[in-house]
Amino acid sequence: MKLTILGFMGGYPANGVGTSSYLLESAGFRLLIDAGSGSVLALEKHIDPLDLDAVILTHYHADHIADVGVLQHVFLLKNAPNVKEVPIYGHTESIWHTVRESKSSKAIDYSGQEAIEIGPFHVEFLKTIHPVVCYALAITERETEKKFVFSADSGYMEQFIPFAKDADVFLADTNFFKEQQKSSVHMTSEEVGEIAEKAGVKKLILTHLPPNEDWQRLLSEAKEATPNVKVMLAENDMKIII
Repeated sequence: MKLTILGFMGGYPANGVGTSSYLLESAGFRLLIDAGSGSVLALEKHIDPLDLDAVILTHYHADHIADVGVLQHVFLLKNAPNVKEVPIYGHTESIWHTVRESKSSKAIDYSGQEAIEIGPFHVEFLKTIHPVVCYALAITERETEKKFVFSADSGYMEQFIPFAKDADVFLADTNFFKEQQKSSVHMTSEEVGEIAEKAGVKKLILTHLPPNEDWQRLLSEAKEATPNVKVMLAENDMKIII
């Protein structure tokens, strides 16, 4: 598997960096995970957006779906009058009109209660703590059994420890510094470090970073909490082989 970071800013884009969006590839299959602000422009640096095979949305806050409509317009207009359709997976616990009303995308519901298969990927879900319904993703490449876990947006949950158990990469919402623990919105650097350590993940990547804050401090705090795990900050266009 190959993971490409297209945007990692938390809440809003800043300093040329977009919000949450990630490209996961395996055996020629291309899955877009969330479509935050600026994600279509970022995606164009790596692939033609029309080459996407599927999109999955973790929740419907604007910083995770701002470019869904833009992406739909790409599929509608780029090869007009021939319209290409992209499947977009979203949970059923709230209504996602933008997806359902498009002629260039097929809305596919997931319940969050059962695993699903998307191309070469086996996808499991964990409902997170967040102001709106949100699901973390554990994505396993069936051929290699490599495991990628994305926390999506969440406050701290002990359930992340078994969910992320032995993950090759844990991409974790790290919007707060360690003194801001026990939030019902996002996790702290210390909390994601503790999860990574207890889950025995191989690599921890801090994402959903707070704009215009001290990210090196976040990195230092996370490293202190997980001395046995490699920790790194998300970066634009970063590619990680899983």
